[in-house]
Amino acid sequence: MAIKFDTVSFLSDYGTSDEFVGVVKSVIADLAPHVRVIDLVHEIAPFDVRAGSLALARCIPYVPQGVILAVIDPGVGSTRRGVAISVAGGTGIFVGPDNGLLPGAIRLAGGAEEAVVLSNIDYQLAAPGATFAGRDIFAPAAAHLCNGVPLRELGEPIDPGLLLPGVIPLWREEDDGLSGEVTWVDRFGNCQLNVSADDVASWGSQIRVVVVNTATSERVTRSLRVVENFSQIAGGLGLVIDSYGMLSICVDRGSAAIELQLGSGDLVTLAPDTSGRIITTKVEIGRKS
Repeated sequence: MAIKFDTVSFLSDYGTSDEFVGVVKSVIADLAPHVRVIDLVHEIAPFDVRAGSLALARCIPYVPQGVILAVIDPGVGSTRRGVAISVAGGTGIFVGPDNGLLPGAIRLAGGAEEAVVLSNIDYQLAAPGATFAGRDIFAPAAAHLCNGVPLRELGEPIDPGLLLPGVIPLWREEDDGLSGEVTWVDRFGNCQLNVSADDVASWGSQIRVVVVNTATSERVTRSLRVVENFSQIAGGLGLVIDSYGMLSICVDRGSAAIELQLGSGDLVTLAPDTSGRIITTKVEIGRKS
């Protein structure tokens, strides 16, 4: 028996200066008036599926049971598929494009159990054009699921294993340490890495960090202490165990992103460091003497 839901958690790159978010929420309210919509974030950079995937993965442990509507869709109107995917015994259903946006969060929710392509036009709005699937396909699907329409009524079943893989980057072993990257710079300038505190727990509290600005090819090496909060940095830079359990390069009441000229996607390598020294070097990668 299909479950009725009363919550849609909504993430997009629509921004809030246009009517897109309001229209999507209006469609849901019209079709399923009992539903509340939680706005997770709508300021993901346009077309940035990776950033949206990471944000959704950060959110998913905290969203309530219900429908998770995620729309970052540079391929809208093309042959890319719209999908709905159930998790956790049907107590959660993801709705969005099949473009790598959803799998990271789905994995954190326990993995996909069933998936369908959103192909049944009986559960879609008539569209004057093909470029607003959030309004015409995804919002109606979310609303009908909340009304108790069974997942398989929305379209033909597909093998969840055939969904496009996620785009969340993983660190890899390198020499005596590991190689990762900056996955997220928050509004305070803290630079979250794709490395958790558990990944380096055996290294001790001092870590040699080499960051590479991909735009300028500048390489900077620092010896940073792992701390639990910003105040413990006590000047300069530190590696804070952030609220998601990941390591973030931070400055207490300052911006590590500005100080190191770092952005999302910049490369970072980490290794144990017992010297405690702070070393800074500048190298142009690829230049030969």
